[in-house]
Amino acid sequence: MERRRDEVEPSPGDGSTELGELIGRLTADEDMDRETRGRLLGRLARLLGQSARKVGAAGVGRGRWLADLLVEVAPHIVIRDLETLQAHHHGLMGEELADRIVKVAGTTTTAIGAAGGALAAVEFAAPPLLLTAPAQLAAETLVVAAVEVKMIAELHEVYGVSVQGTGTARGAAFVTSWARQRGINPLETGSLTSALGTAAKSALRKRMLRTFGRSLGTMGPFLTGAAAGAALNRSATRALATKVRNDLRETAGIPPRLPGDDTRGLTQ
Repeated sequence: MERRRDEVEPSPGDGSTELGELIGRLTADEDMDRETRGRLLGRLARLLGQSARKVGAAGVGRGRWLADLLVEVAPHIVIRDLETLQAHHHGLMGEELADRIVKVAGTTTTAIGAAGGALAAVEFAAPPLLLTAPAQLAAETLVVAAVEVKMIAELHEVYGVSVQGTGTARGAAFVTSWARQRGINPLETGSLTSALGTAAKSALRKRMLRTFGRSLGTMGPFLTGAAAGAALNRSATRALATKVRNDLRETAGIPPRLPGDDTRGLTQ
C-alpha cells in the first residue's frame, strides 16, 4: 500500500517509532494470518505495558493515555487515495467500493477481537494475567480504533469529501471524526485543525474508554472471549460505518440509501 507524501514520519530515536510501526502493520495487512496478528498484538501489549507504568493508574483510567496514543499514531496510518483503492479492489466504484472498505475493516476488527481472545485464553492459565491483561486490552483497543480511523479516512476518499493538510492535521481530523462518529464536512469552521480542541479531546477519551470496555469481552475463559470479542468488534465497526457514510452522502450531495442497504454484501 502506498503512503501519502504528507504523512509524518517518526523521528529517529523517538519512542513512538516502534508503536507506529506496529500499528501500521496491524492496520495495513488485511490478509494477515492469525498467528502473526496475535504475535504483533502481544508485542504491542508489552510496549504499552511499559508506557502505562510510566503514566500510572490514574492516567490510564481516565482514558487520556489511550486517547493521546491514538492521536500519536494517527499520522502513521496508511490511507489509500481513491485511485489506489480502486486498483486494490479490482475497479470497484461508489457504494460498492465503500461496501468493500467497510467489509475489510469489519473483517480486520473481528480478527483482532478473536486474536485478543485467543491470547487471553492462554494467559488465563498463567500467573501474570493481572499484569498482562490491562496492556493486552489497551493494545486491542488501540488497534481497533486505528483500523476504524483508517476506514473512515478511506470512506472520505470514496465519497469525494476531500480532507487536505499535513499528516498531523489529517490525523487529528479523522480521529475527531471517529470519536464523534460523524463524517467530516470541510466547510464547517474548525473541522480541520492540527490539534484537537477541548470538546474533541473529551469525546475522544470517552470513545476510547467505551472501546476499551468493549474489549473486556475478550477476557472470557478459554475461547469464549475470542468469540465475544469478534462479534462485538464486527457489529460496532459496521454501525460506525453506517453513521459516517450517511454524513458523507449528505455532504457530497448523494441520495441516502434505503434502510439496511449499508449491510448489503458485508456478509458475503
